[in-house]
Amino acid sequence: MTNSETTHITDYRVYGWVLLALLILTTVTITVTWIDLSALTVLVALIIASVKSFIVLRHFMHLKFESRLFTVFVVMVLSIYILVISLTFFDYLLR
Repeated sequence: MTNSETTHITDYRVYGWVLLALLILTTVTITVTWIDLSALTVLVALIIASVKSFIVLRHFMHLKFESRLFTVFVVMVLSIYILVISLTFFDYLLR
């Protein structure tokens, strides 16, 4: 390890809260499939999945400790992802 690198020690309570948040969001995703929202069911499930992926990126892939440039790259990729999902959703909705 060089002098410019630092270690990031995350408390186990943070991982517990992340686990709890992911489990709650998974439960919400399953519950949404039981509710008849017609075409919005897919949109809600994708939004919840996006929030879960953000949580995983932020905590398990240590994005919060990376440089701003790397964060900008991840945001650009996620923006393209949102654009593709939006276009797919509108195609599904207008059929």
